[in-house]
Amino acid sequence: MEKDDGLEDEEMKEIYGLKNIAVVGLSKDIEKPSHRVAAYLMAKKYRIIPVNPTAERILGRKVYAKLSDIEEPIDIVDIFRPSEDVMPIVEQAIEKKAKVVWMQEGIVNEEAAEKARKAGMKVVMNRCMMKEHKRLFGE
Repeated sequence: MEKDDGLEDEEMKEIYGLKNIAVVGLSKDIEKPSHRVAAYLMAKKYRIIPVNPTAERILGRKVYAKLSDIEEPIDIVDIFRPSEDVMPIVEQAIEKKAKVVWMQEGIVNEEAAEKARKAGMKVVMNRCMMKEHKRLFGE
């Protein structure tokens, strides 16, 4: 699968200027990619808002069962869920007026992406937020 979201590096860099990231599907398991990516982003001074209906605290932060439960502003919705589960997450992201929907590596949902774009959001698909940060800004 290639990166078919059409975003150029400059647009990607703008996205990284946003700081409040809701991570949907953030795992308690430190071995899981969602946990590693969120920990990396926290180390880079991003504000992580965990979303996982089966946990209370992850990475020392309060966990929300779903996006719609979050009261603070959300800039980026980083999705670690199967492609077929993305549409309801995107619908909640639109309601929350998020600026970006980010589908992690291996996650592509064109229908949900189109809905997000029509709502004025930027959409990143099939890319890892940690790998892209390292590629664009170095380590």
